[in-house]
Amino acid sequence: MSPERFLQLIADPHRWRLLGELARSDRRVGELTQLLGQPQNLVSYHLRELRDAGLVFSRRSSFDGRDAYYRVDLTRCGELLAGAGAALVPGLRLASVSVPRRRRAGRAPRVLFLCTGNSARSQMGEALLERLSDHTIHARSAGSHPKMVHPNAIRVMAERGIDISGHRTKHLGLFARRHFDYVITLCDRVREVCPEFPGEPPTSHWSIPDPAAEGDTDEATYPAFERTACELEARIGHLIAQLSTTEGGHVHAA
Repeated sequence: MSPERFLQLIADPHRWRLLGELARSDRRVGELTQLLGQPQNLVSYHLRELRDAGLVFSRRSSFDGRDAYYRVDLTRCGELLAGAGAALVPGLRLASVSVPRRRRAGRAPRVLFLCTGNSARSQMGEALLERLSDHTIHARSAGSHPKMVHPNAIRVMAERGIDISGHRTKHLGLFARRHFDYVITLCDRVREVCPEFPGEPPTSHWSIPDPAAEGDTDEATYPAFERTACELEARIGHLIAQLSTTEGGHVHAA
């Protein structure tokens, strides 16, 4: 996509707002319609424009297959923004936000990942956030119906030098009275039953399919676990940058 086309695309105020809302959380069309205060046909039109440009894509909900969640590709947006700057003036590029090896003074942010079984996605999210932030962010995970940690979750983490073989699964009720700075739901089902937490921390939804449901054997599902780990790594990279630039580690709701 040319820099001119990209800038024209995001200059539309409706599309700009859609990107902003999707940067905070995956959303359904009905939710975006309410957030923008615009009719569904208009929202759907602008979503289609963004999707055709490769900035947004959708996934069928695992909770209700008749519905779909939209998400924004922040990495792609960043690349296009950087390319637009360089096209205007050579050498004018967006500087990437590096993760501080030592966090500035103040309490470290606390993030909770939730999914149904706490056996794969949320366990992987917890482990990746701790590792990629160099333990400057405290991560926890839980599920609405906990079961044993999946062998492929252990395997894909081990291939990244992270040992979660000793992790135990936990019910989300264990954390009901604990304070977190950010809560992230990773499956569509648990989003529907996510409780309120003390202090009403911002909640984001990352609609990621259950990798264990994509095959009948551990070997068959391994590629899905690898894809899930890669997606979590990308999303967590953006989350770390966000948490590292907020005052005192606190994330403010939009």
